[in-house]
Amino acid sequence: MPQLTTGTLLFVGCATLDSIALVQDYPAADSRTVATDFATAGGGPAATAAVAAARAGARTAFAGVLGTDEEGDRIIHGLESEGVDTSAVVRDAGVKTGASVIVVSRATESRAIVTRPVPPVSFPAGSRFSELLQSAAWVHTDHLGWNAVANASGRPATLNISVDAGNPIPDFSPRGVALYVPTIERLRAEYGEDFSPAALLQKALDDGASAVVATAGSDGAWVLERGSDPVHVPATPATIVSTLGAGDVYHGALLAAVAAGLPLVQAAAFAGRTASASCGGLDGRSAIPHQTIDHVPASI
Repeated sequence: MPQLTTGTLLFVGCATLDSIALVQDYPAADSRTVATDFATAGGGPAATAAVAAARAGARTAFAGVLGTDEEGDRIIHGLESEGVDTSAVVRDAGVKTGASVIVVSRATESRAIVTRPVPPVSFPAGSRFSELLQSAAWVHTDHLGWNAVANASGRPATLNISVDAGNPIPDFSPRGVALYVPTIERLRAEYGEDFSPAALLQKALDDGASAVVATAGSDGAWVLERGSDPVHVPATPATIVSTLGAGDVYHGALLAAVAAGLPLVQAAAFAGRTASASCGGLDGRSAIPHQTIDHVPASI
C-alpha cells in the first residue's frame, strides 16, 4: 500500500438526509407505533465515510450533487460542522436532494429504509471537483460516485483510488484501484458462492486491485495485499442500537488509517473498532468516535 500521505482525502458520491425511528418491532399495516427514539441526521455512503475520516483526524472533502432545497442545506451544514470541505458539492435547482425514512427494529437489530433517489453524480469540466481530483492524496468513491471518478477528464494516472463496493456498480472493474473494499457477499455475487474468502480476495487481485479488504459484518473482515498472505481481522464486539451507516463509517476510518501510514491489517482493525463504536448511536454518525490514529495500538 502507499505510505503516509498528508493531503486531502476526497470522498465522492452519495449524501442524504435521514429521518430515523427506533421501535421494538416493525409496524404492521394501518397501525400506530410509538418510537422509543427519533433522529434526523446526515447519511449516504461517501458523505458518512468523509465524516468518519474527519473524526479520525484526516483532512477531508466531499463531492456530490444536492438540490437547492432545505435537505441540501442541512446536509451541507452537517458536513461543514465536521470540518469537511464542501466546495466541490454541486447545488442543482432542478433536482431534489436524496432523503430517507428509516425504521430500526430493536427486536431484530435490523432496519427498513424508504428512500428518495439521490441525483446522478456528475461534475462540469473545470469545476472545483476537477481541482480537488488533481491534488487529492486519495479519492474514495461509493457506487454512485465511481463513474464520475473513473471517467474524469485529466484524472492523474497515479491517483490513489479507494472504492466502496458494497453495492453493485455496473460495468465495474477493480483494475487500477489501490484499495478495493467490497463485502464478501458482493465478491460471491461476482465470482461465485463456492470460493473461500481467501480465494475470493485473490480473484479481485487477479482482476487488477492492488489491495482488497472484504467486510463481513459480525464475521469481521479479510485483508489481502499483493505479495502477502490473506489475514482475517475479527469483528469488534458492539453494543448495537443501530447498524445504520456502520459500513460507511468503516470505509472512512479505513482510508484515514491507511493514509496516516498504518499497515493495512492494522488499518482494518482500526476501522472495525470505529464502525462498532458507531453502532451505539441511532443514526449513522453521532456515535463515531473522535480519535487520533497515531495512538492506535500496534496489535489487532
